[in-house]
Amino acid sequence: MFSKEEALQIKKDFWIAFAEEYPKKWLLYNTKIKDVTFKFYVDNKKAQVLLDIEPKDEEKRKIYYEKVESLKNILLEDYVEDAIFERNFYLENGKIISRVWVEITGISINNKNTWNTIFDFFNEKMSAFELFFYENEDYIKDLEINT
Repeated sequence: MFSKEEALQIKKDFWIAFAEEYPKKWLLYNTKIKDVTFKFYVDNKKAQVLLDIEPKDEEKRKIYYEKVESLKNILLEDYVEDAIFERNFYLENGKIISRVWVEITGISINNKNTWNTIFDFFNEKMSAFELFFYENEDYIKDLEINT
C-alpha cells in the first residue's frame, strides 16, 4: 500500500509520462458544448476514456445524449467498436449524468509495467472519440436539429 504522498506522486508521474509519450492537445473540455466533456480515467483496476454529458438542465442532457445515441451505429462501426452507452449513469456523489465510454481492465496506475498499455489505450480510444466528435459536432451541437 502506498502513502497518500506516494500515491499522489505516482499519479503525477503517470500523467507526465503519458504527456511525454503522446504530446498532443486533447479535446477534453474544449468541445464548445457546456458540460459535455471527454475525460481520461485510471485507477488500480481499470482505465477509461469517457464522454460525459452532464448539463444541469435535464432536457439538454437528454437531447445531447439522444443525439450521440442516434449516431451509435456510426460510432461503433467506424470509431470505437466497444463503446458503452448509458443514458442515466450515477456518479458516486449521486448526480445523474449520461455517459459513453470504453474501458480496459487488468491494469493499474500503481504498476508501471502496465503504463504503456494504458497510454496506447488512451491514445487509440481518445483519438477515435475525438475524430467521431469532430466529424459530427455540428449535428451534436445544434439543439434545433432534432434526433
